Amino acid sequence: MKRGILMILSAPAGAGKDTVCEQLLKQVPDLRYSVSATTRPMRGYEIDGQSYFFLTREDFEAKINENGFLEHVEYANHLYGTPRVFVEEQLEKGISVILKIEVVGATQVKASGIDGVFVFLVPPNFSDLEARLRKRGSESESEIQERLRIARQELTNVTMYDYVVVNDDVEHAVEQLRSILMAEKRRRDKMLDLEIFKHREMN
Repeated sequence: MKRGILMILSAPAGAGKDTVCEQLLKQVPDLRYSVSATTRPMRGYEIDGQSYFFLTREDFEAKINENGFLEHVEYANHLYGTPRVFVEEQLEKGISVILKIEVVGATQVKASGIDGVFVFLVPPNFSDLEARLRKRGSESESEIQERLRIARQELTNVTMYDYVVVNDDVEHAVEQLRSILMAEKRRRDKMLDLEIFKHREMN
């Protein structure tokens, strides 16, 4: 069975990664969203193992010591992380996994040594990004300025990514991500795993 593809998707706040990710999952049957682990309390509508893997802080910290996360971070006094075993199990089953994550987390995933394709989603230009943030109407002016500052900083890390996708149109951006997944599945080093190539002559 061919191993699935791990796609790491990052984007500045307001670039539309949630919408693009949601549409991509609907269109690619063998793609699954990575379920994170957290120490925060489970909310009434959430399901353990689907919304998050809910862990005690003690268990979470034990997994950190066991190298059990591809990345982890503490936010608002709670720990969040990407369980290594869950991702590896899906990939070994031939299921591709998309990990929607910030640049800091993506840096940790790359350092973990796992094989993945890193994609950075961006709006057409910076003024468009600012306009999208303002249109949401969910942040104060100071919060918007802070998100723009972080976005400028994140853009300096673009060279660590394998692909850049411009989200000028959701449908077009989703199609580009699908194309990337297809191309990665057909890369030569992955195709050589096919049974027929095991019979080639070796000099």
